[in-house]
Amino acid sequence: MLIHVCELCGYEYNPKAGDPDNNIEENTDFEDLPEDWVCPLCGASKDDFTVEKSDDEEEDL
Repeated sequence: MLIHVCELCGYEYNPKAGDPDNNIEENTDFEDLPEDWVCPLCGASKDDFTVEKSDDEEEDL
């Protein structure tokens, strides 16, 4: 699952956690968020988010 970061305030949307304060269930991918969903910290739209990293990436040893 990919972590999306708000370019305006740095909020990280983690699909594993969802956004319970806004009735978004755990394991909800960013792409599956409602179109009118906004950053819970600053109110930025989904268009203001970028992919930061995958939360399940592991380093090869």
